[in-house]
Amino acid sequence: MRMITFLLVGLIVHVVFFLSIFDIYFTSPLVHGMTPHATPQAPPSSRLVLVVADGLRADSFFTLLPNGSSRAPYLRSVIEEKGTWGVSHTRVPTESRPGHVALIAGFYEDVSAVAKGWKENPVEFDSVFNETRHTWCWGSPDILPMFAKGASGDHVYTHTYPAEEEDFASTDASRLDTWVFTQVKSFFQSAKSNASLRANLLQDENVFFLHLLGIDTNGHAHRPMSQEYLDNIGLVDTGVAELVSMVEDFFGHDGRTAYVFTSDHGMTNWGSHGAGHPSETLTPLVAWGAGVHNARRATGPQPYSDGFLQDWKLEHLQRVDVNQADIAPLMASLIGVPFPLNSVGILPLLYLNNSEHFKAESMYTNAIQVLEQYKIKMTQKKETTMPFLFTPFDCLVTRMTVSLFCPQVASFFHRAMLTVGLAVLSLWPFLSGLFGKAKFRSLSWCLGCLCLAAFPLMPVVGREPNVHLVTFAGVLSLFTSACYLWSSRPRTTMHLSDRQQFVSQVTTVCAYVPSLTHSSLQQKQGLPLLNQVISWSTLASSMIVPLLSSTRLFQRLLSIFLSLTATYLLLSTGSEALFPPVLAWLMFVWINIEQEAMLAQASHPLNLHGFPQTSCIGICSPIFYQNMHSGLSTIDFSANIDIAKLRQLKLDDIRRSYFFVFFIITAFFGTGNIASINSFDPASVYCFLTVFNPFLMGGLMMWKVVIPFIIVMCTFETIQVATQLSSRSLFLIVLVISDLMALHFFFLVQDYGSWLDIGTSISHYVIVMSMTIFLMLLSVVTHILTSQRLTLWRHKKHFP
Repeated sequence: MRMITFLLVGLIVHVVFFLSIFDIYFTSPLVHGMTPHATPQAPPSSRLVLVVADGLRADSFFTLLPNGSSRAPYLRSVIEEKGTWGVSHTRVPTESRPGHVALIAGFYEDVSAVAKGWKENPVEFDSVFNETRHTWCWGSPDILPMFAKGASGDHVYTHTYPAEEEDFASTDASRLDTWVFTQVKSFFQSAKSNASLRANLLQDENVFFLHLLGIDTNGHAHRPMSQEYLDNIGLVDTGVAELVSMVEDFFGHDGRTAYVFTSDHGMTNWGSHGAGHPSETLTPLVAWGAGVHNARRATGPQPYSDGFLQDWKLEHLQRVDVNQADIAPLMASLIGVPFPLNSVGILPLLYLNNSEHFKAESMYTNAIQVLEQYKIKMTQKKETTMPFLFTPFDCLVTRMTVSLFCPQVASFFHRAMLTVGLAVLSLWPFLSGLFGKAKFRSLSWCLGCLCLAAFPLMPVVGREPNVHLVTFAGVLSLFTSACYLWSSRPRTTMHLSDRQQFVSQVTTVCAYVPSLTHSSLQQKQGLPLLNQVISWSTLASSMIVPLLSSTRLFQRLLSIFLSLTATYLLLSTGSEALFPPVLAWLMFVWINIEQEAMLAQASHPLNLHGFPQTSCIGICSPIFYQNMHSGLSTIDFSANIDIAKLRQLKLDDIRRSYFFVFFIITAFFGTGNIASINSFDPASVYCFLTVFNPFLMGGLMMWKVVIPFIIVMCTFETIQVATQLSSRSLFLIVLVISDLMALHFFFLVQDYGSWLDIGTSISHYVIVMSMTIFLMLLSVVTHILTSQRLTLWRHKKHFP
């Protein structure tokens, strides 16, 4: 009862500290109560057409083909003849929702929206769409509804395709854009015979928004350098040309329509986005039509040193770069609607073609709108701000924790520090004297540490898929498992049911699903149904099948390893597939070498460090001696008993806990970094689904991260059983070490600098605190996973 109370109190305390950071830093920065302001001068345009090509990189759009032509000839002609162009600089996170919020609402995404998965509005916000008379939108069901939901009244109309259409395995994702253009054509065609709709269209302060997702989908599925991605740009260009012709014909070429073409974010060469790489933050911007300056020739050197003007052959035309949030006040100014209430964008005057009076009034309106937000924020700050002072003791604690946990803490900033730490750990048997007593196991430990040390040096982003490595990882897992089964025959008897189970698990691991899926997607044949069924079945059974095996130590561990590895392989695309087999190999060696350490302590008057050995007589149970001398293979997880009163903590137990925390961090950063969204390739979930579903895809990727955790946790559970130490005692040491690390990151949290700096400091603290809470919960799961057994059938007893 005391243990349960202790765990509950500890869990509550950690959850409170965990949530406190969200209450401080992840609350909405938006304020309300401002008065909307619009430029009093007559606007230059009556309507605006906004076209957003989701996932379009600036270089992919502006760069000419080898023959000197453009893959977007219509928009290139606009740049050279009748429009103003530049690069729109986005901010982290470079995701679809934050990008569209910046474009249309004029502020950078409310960080509290991350808890909603960028799907819903955590708080209501104003946008250009909300201030218009009417807005018609066509495109993705993930983007359009959030602006309609936040709008007052019912003047924002959305037309979306089914979410199932967003399929990365689609034979041609550009059909999403074709759908949008077709719907817009039908809309204007129907307006010719619909008097009420035509009347609404002829009013001023209207916006037409086209969200084109095909380029983004093709980029995720085939990479931005693929022909599918590049051809999709040409399709969009043709669609925009036809759209402009149709709109101008409908409104009788009245010269009152403004056009803006841009993108919400770019994309890395490996088909992901979300971080701050230039390929993600640099997007194209082209504006033309009523109220927008015509193309202007550069009269001298331009203030840009990035070399893009020369690369894109546009050095003869004036380039006007903007921050992404500046586009919202530009659109509001063009059609004469109030600036969005929470907009922080600065009106880009060089895009406007109007009188100096109009520009001055627009600038004044822009400044007044921002000033009103500042006044309300200052009022709220005076009412709620409380000083938080750091004492010299805080600084001392922080310094004591870079010193005690240098590799673990430094690995959050530099993954290569894990390589250094593993190289040092590889020397442990030689420094402790174990090498003379267990040469083979010591060499295995050293070799395992060095092999695992290679993974933090591998890149976590930009890797090309290599299914051959995934297949090799499966073969390696089968080989090591077969070697164990063959070598364990003389020592332990294995029931027929256990043999049958291992054979079935081996068959699952050996499944050629990743290779077949990758081949099918390359041939644009979609995700085979059989592969999808096998993948989901393997995932669903990964935590159940081990419970059917024997609770003998190595048999249960092998069953857990095979089940988890099978799932991990299905979620792998390359070299990371080798991580679980190498990690499991080192964990098995760790279990064996800890037994050697216990035997050495029990049989020698001096411990391994040369100090007098405390006698085990009277403080260790007979089971302890039996386990040490009869071998680990005889230990049964289900027979584990709490002997906290019979076995006291020793210095080596602190070392074991330190090793455990280090291996947990290694499992966390070994093949990726959850603090960076770019560490994960969406192609890793293609064996399970290809239709865009951020929650399901994110859940699968999280499970991929958790699998190495479970392998390490099960190993730690085994060491607790093998050394006959109460799990409560050993786990308390782990919690103390984890909390000291969390305290270090707590003092490193900052509320100044860039969004990326603030977010990184917060994410580090959140990760460590989450890990502490997660370990508390996972310890219960792993205890069940190792010690419990399900019996689906009973062996018949035959009596003489």
